[in-house]
Amino acid sequence: METWLTQPDLDDLDVGTVLQALADPTRLRIVRLLGQVEESTCTALDLPVKVSTVSHHVNILRQSGVVSTRLDGTARPSRLRRADLERRFPGLLDSILHATPPRAADQPATSDVSGA
Repeated sequence: METWLTQPDLDDLDVGTVLQALADPTRLRIVRLLGQVEESTCTALDLPVKVSTVSHHVNILRQSGVVSTRLDGTARPSRLRRADLERRFPGLLDSILHATPPRAADQPATSDVSGA
């Protein structure tokens, strides 16, 4: 039998809480990485921060209802709550996963026209 950490019920998910959790760049990157795989542990996610920081962010995502985390021995793999989020907020997760990331501040916009 699988053991899952507590998470909000579907009816208790609040769009403001979900969006607030996703507003952090590290958490958004975690969600995008989890969108590419079935599930992952904090140590397996390719992020430029300490594992303890990733764990903290995953915990916030779980508490806001974005991810589910199960216990697997000493590991805690997490996955997106795709079906739950789609039922509660249709299209939200897909919009986030498929949104074009912002360009870096030091890169010129491709639509800029020089010499005008």
